Amino acid sequence: MATLRDVAREAGVSVATASRAINGLGNVTAPTRAAVMEAVKKLNFVPHSGARSLTRRKTDTIGVILPDLFGEFFSEIIRGIDLVAHESGMHLLLGNMHGSSHETATVIASMRGRVDGLLLMPPEVKPEMLADNLDPALPTVLLNYDASTLDLPFVAVDNYHGAYTMTEALIERGARQIVHIAGPKHNRDARDRQRGFSDAMAKLVGERSPVILPGDFSEEAGAEAARLLVQGQLPADAVFAANDLMALGCILQLAEAGVAVPEDVMVAGFDDIPLARHITPSLTTMQVKIDRLGSTAMMLLLRLLRGDTLGTASANVLTPTLIARGTTGGPAGLARAAKIPTTETVRP
Repeated sequence: MATLRDVAREAGVSVATASRAINGLGNVTAPTRAAVMEAVKKLNFVPHSGARSLTRRKTDTIGVILPDLFGEFFSEIIRGIDLVAHESGMHLLLGNMHGSSHETATVIASMRGRVDGLLLMPPEVKPEMLADNLDPALPTVLLNYDASTLDLPFVAVDNYHGAYTMTEALIERGARQIVHIAGPKHNRDARDRQRGFSDAMAKLVGERSPVILPGDFSEEAGAEAARLLVQGQLPADAVFAANDLMALGCILQLAEAGVAVPEDVMVAGFDDIPLARHITPSLTTMQVKIDRLGSTAMMLLLRLLRGDTLGTASANVLTPTLIARGTTGGPAGLARAAKIPTTETVRP
């Protein structure tokens, strides 16, 4: 069994430096950390705290690695995971990759020997990177990631279908100039939602170059989009944000500018976070049932831990549901003069 001293010797560093690198501490240079992690992989080193798993005794702990641990979306995922884990007598060990491939590898390595199974949401990580860093002997389920090339079970949301459905619903309410507030450009969920919006606009109203504003899933991104609309730079009769937080930021900024929702402009979001139903007017959104994303993944992982053989064929794709609420209560900009520039068109 390799020791920490063996890892340090292989990497050509001190034992203290090797320990800091393995534990993800910041006072280690990138080249040094890479050398240490390569030594860990080469020697198949397992941290001492998880050594009991080497004797085939369970830790009763599940590793959960997410791009972030803050915000209602991720808290709902963790809540869904914990509901199932708690009933099964399992504990959770949380890890945050901060959207970084490098940090993903470090967090995965830090889980080795400490957990019986792994739940991982790696939206920006290439399959080859996961293949190089995941332990084939560690039961793993991926969230919001198409693991077909890795033959791992996964749970994902049909973001394309959800965005298409929402755009179609706004068009049916009379909207023609729909502005989309996109999510981070490298985020797979955001890209699929933008693609669903664009395809619906092209097919249903013949608009092949719809207005798409940049966003990052934050409330401030939604507020900034609203500022552009209020300044009269963009005509719009509806706004479809790629997530609820941006939609909420947009609504608050519009209200501050005296623009009424939905009378002057309709607003819709995606995810159905708990806050969506408590604002006034309540937010029209695509309900993902975020906690179900986590609970379904946890149930798949429990099956793996029982010895079931699961692969990509065991994938679960959750279809979002349209929840129509107050922010799309009437056709925007058609019944009265809108404070935001709009162009009234005849519905085909």
